[in-house]
Amino acid sequence: MKQHTIAQSFSFSGKGLHTGLQVSCTFLPADADTGIRLCRTDLPNRPTYQALADYVSATERGTVLEHGAWKISTVEHTLSALYALGVDNCLIEVDGPEVPILDGSAKPFVQAIRRVGLTEQDAEVHEFVITEPIEYISEHGNRLTLTPYDGFQVEVLVSYPTGLLQNQWAYLTDLKDYPQEIAAARTFCFVREIEPLLRMGLIRGGDLHNALVIYETPMSQDGLDYMCDKLGQPRLDATKLGYLSPLNYQNEPSRHKLLDLIGDMSLLGCRIRGKMTAVRPGHTFNTTCCRQLRNKIL
Repeated sequence: MKQHTIAQSFSFSGKGLHTGLQVSCTFLPADADTGIRLCRTDLPNRPTYQALADYVSATERGTVLEHGAWKISTVEHTLSALYALGVDNCLIEVDGPEVPILDGSAKPFVQAIRRVGLTEQDAEVHEFVITEPIEYISEHGNRLTLTPYDGFQVEVLVSYPTGLLQNQWAYLTDLKDYPQEIAAARTFCFVREIEPLLRMGLIRGGDLHNALVIYETPMSQDGLDYMCDKLGQPRLDATKLGYLSPLNYQNEPSRHKLLDLIGDMSLLGCRIRGKMTAVRPGHTFNTTCCRQLRNKIL
């Protein structure tokens, strides 16, 4: 199977989920065997590095890549879309510290890639073929199992101590289904998480248009009003629990976790031939597994 790059360049502008800054990024065709590389155009000498697990420096509410002054946050949605649509080589130029969140999903990136199309290259795709089961288990109960399969499949279970998300599965049996079945799944958070995240300096650019917000723990009307005001959103009725915006899929949270898992595991630097089954995945666990798996192929 041959490698591919995008046939034409395309660009996006928008705010960063965590920094709240207006940022722009441009996707450009790249040579074979260069992988997915990210360039900080706003820094001296335009530092550019490949998107690899070696550079993961933080995983709080997103995956952050860093090497010296080069630092780019919230890369997982972009990487997921590129991997799923078969883009092996691409240069992404970003003029700030974060990829724009857009609508919180991979859909805008998928639409742009499909619009410009792909160009086949002479080099063969690099694959890591799963020939025997590999399993990673964390002390917190996260689990990732990789098993032999002649293709690429993913299944994910999310489980939270809440009635809305106690056990929710998502499946992707063929990457060709990603644009319809996975791409539009948005990042999500719980209302109870918002104040601590704001105190940590995160989600400064978060709102109900770029994230699926879940209200599952009752709070006072004053408390909910405060949260809405901090995010610049209309005030909501504190007596009504549930999702604060319409769902794109009935199981959107688990589909987004699957989207994230593909993006994080793309930091392996090559394609995976096999099946991945993840229980309670998250960026910290995903990237830890990816680093360990990467050590097997170096």
